[in-house]
Amino acid sequence: MKERLKIIAIFVFLGMCFLAGIKGRVLADDALNNQIENIKKQIADLEGAIAPLKKESTGLQAKIASAKKQISGIEFQVSELGKKLIDKEADLEVQKILMSQRVRRYYIDSKRFSPLVMFFSSQGTENILQQYTWFQSIISQDKNVISSYSTEIENLNKNKNELEVQKVKLAALKKSMEDRFGFLSGEISKAETYKAKLSQDLINLEAQRIAGLNLPKSVGSGGISCVDDRTRDPGFGSGFAFFTFGIPHHVGLNQYGAYGRAKAGQDYKTILNAYYNNVSIERKPNISIQVQGFGSMPLETYLLGIYEVPESWPIEALKSQVVAARSYALAYTNNGSNEICTTQSCQVYKGGNKGGNWERAVRETEGEVLIHDGQIITAWYASTAGGYTFTSSDIGWRSTGWTKRVRDTNGEIDSFDDLFAKAFDRESPCFYSAQGYRTEYNKTAWLKPTEVADIVNVVLLYQKDSSVQNHLCYKDNSSGCSDTWDAERVKLELRNRGETPFNSISSASVTDWNKQEGKTNTLSFSGDAGQVSVSGSTFKSLFNIRAPANISIVGPLYNVEKR
Repeated sequence: MKERLKIIAIFVFLGMCFLAGIKGRVLADDALNNQIENIKKQIADLEGAIAPLKKESTGLQAKIASAKKQISGIEFQVSELGKKLIDKEADLEVQKILMSQRVRRYYIDSKRFSPLVMFFSSQGTENILQQYTWFQSIISQDKNVISSYSTEIENLNKNKNELEVQKVKLAALKKSMEDRFGFLSGEISKAETYKAKLSQDLINLEAQRIAGLNLPKSVGSGGISCVDDRTRDPGFGSGFAFFTFGIPHHVGLNQYGAYGRAKAGQDYKTILNAYYNNVSIERKPNISIQVQGFGSMPLETYLLGIYEVPESWPIEALKSQVVAARSYALAYTNNGSNEICTTQSCQVYKGGNKGGNWERAVRETEGEVLIHDGQIITAWYASTAGGYTFTSSDIGWRSTGWTKRVRDTNGEIDSFDDLFAKAFDRESPCFYSAQGYRTEYNKTAWLKPTEVADIVNVVLLYQKDSSVQNHLCYKDNSSGCSDTWDAERVKLELRNRGETPFNSISSASVTDWNKQEGKTNTLSFSGDAGQVSVSGSTFKSLFNIRAPANISIVGPLYNVEKR
């Protein structure tokens, strides 16, 4: 046990050093994959070290509960014995008094039973002898009863003392187990906390990997490049592609959602309150801010050159974007203390005056910003949420009180068809799209049935034995694994663990998804090895390290298409 605790401490220390080493660096693809796999291995090793501690802790809980029950039983027995002792001691005192009275009477009468008295007695010798014998018998009975009571009281006291000793020993054992349980709970808590940190850093690194796809954060970041692969032929016949609803990062204002809401008749304040939690709109003075490459300028002048959404959009959508951009600029620069960049890393600024309805939206909302708990919020926004927005902590950012989960639809939904029909951002080309591609297959994200079978086999192997995860990267990124296993090796490893691998997948579907929060829960695959169901989050995680090239699932809600 001590060795296992040392292992956990070493994991934590080495992990801290590792995370400190990668902080603030932009990683190349291979290095990034390597970091991701290292973290996953640490998590797996940590889980292996925690498991026996949890098992011991659970066993201790049962033993502590049993000890408590035994102590409670002993306390009840002691209490009952105490009551019996009181009753018996009272009975003994009564019996002693009765015996004392009888002895006294016997003593007095015995004077009358002397031989001389008996000789001259008018009652006759026979009667006197009978009385004498009777008194002796009664006194003898009293002595027996008193002796019996004394023995019973002695036994009760002995039993009570033994129970008290047993109770003390049990209490000491219980205290020892509670101390051990407390220690284990503390160690498990530390390990779980560190595991949560590792998991969070894994989310951040995977997000960085997906960022390598150069997906547009906003509508104005250089043209939406999402392509509907359903209409494109990869050139290899039947296959499967995994389509994500929306693109990162799903937090805050959904730009195409604002567009859809404005078309549905909502004003900008209603739109903003739909996407931000517990905010008010207040006016702030027109201070100057530093804009990278453009120098210092008044905030309202800066806003005229923001190119986040088309000027042709409905005025209420434009106003919602202006207020979000103004709030973001003030929060990002700390009210003008810092400089703001001009790319989608901050918000897209091209200088000059965009004019038209955009200028009108700036003028008509002059000074208006979003306030939460007295502070201007960092009003994040993105082009397309795919029908759902999330809190900042959901995607690995710092927790905030102004972001929220929103099912961004006009009415209830019960299917993907409903989502396509009712999502406010359904007109975005990135509402439903596959991400990544291979040049040799017409720049599409389509996968062959054998390639999907390999990914499914990887998931099945990971579920059977998570310790092998550092062997499961895509073969072209072998630097991310210690020894990458190809498709045939994965099949062999599955067979060695009693599982039948797939050679080809014939059908795939999402069989369960969270319609309120927007998450794929379960997928089902059929093929030559039968049918299996897998977790949506597990499949996504392993898909993103096993799928070829840069093909990725970039959000929690996704679907699978077959051609």
